[in-house]
Amino acid sequence: MLKTITLAFTGASGLAYGLRLLENLLAQGAHVRLLVSQAAHVVAAQELRLTLPSRPPELEAWLHERYPDHPGNLRVYGREDWFAPVASGSGASEAMVICPCSMGTLAAIAQGLSDKLIERAADVMIKENRKLILVPRETPFSALHLENMFKLSRLGVVILPANPGFYHHPQRIEDLIDFIVARILDQLGMQNELVPRWGEVR
Repeated sequence: MLKTITLAFTGASGLAYGLRLLENLLAQGAHVRLLVSQAAHVVAAQELRLTLPSRPPELEAWLHERYPDHPGNLRVYGREDWFAPVASGSGASEAMVICPCSMGTLAAIAQGLSDKLIERAADVMIKENRKLILVPRETPFSALHLENMFKLSRLGVVILPANPGFYHHPQRIEDLIDFIVARILDQLGMQNELVPRWGEVR
């Protein structure tokens, strides 16, 4: 059964995690509803030398060109597109992942703020008891960060920090990225063989 996943990119470092996750979701046939914060565009330029189109239709077309094998499974929505399905419980996705998740976005979700569509979509997931996965990329965590994460964890939100393991003997940066993406896919109940599992030999 195909899954409908809301995926959000925010301004935390680590957009490479989000793009790799998007690639794998589309490869598995998931229907992806993508939300991109303004700060994520800055991160894309700084970290990946990518200039993401600012308008949703243009970004959607750009991503279709980047991942041409899976047309029709991706929709991009604007930051204040309040008619997007993700803004209402009646149109909620099966799950939502914010990857990477900035501390500002995490704090807004923890406080129930919904000024932007990303935060509203996350609020919908919580109130509808759907799976919400946050992938924070920050270090060190302050007491405020930890308190916000603890608050959300108690509500059933999955806090999955971008802290890759090394037991699979990574040889490239891509191996570290895949480690985190594999853990996210596990949480979504989606099969993957991105990295060897504990005890496996490849």
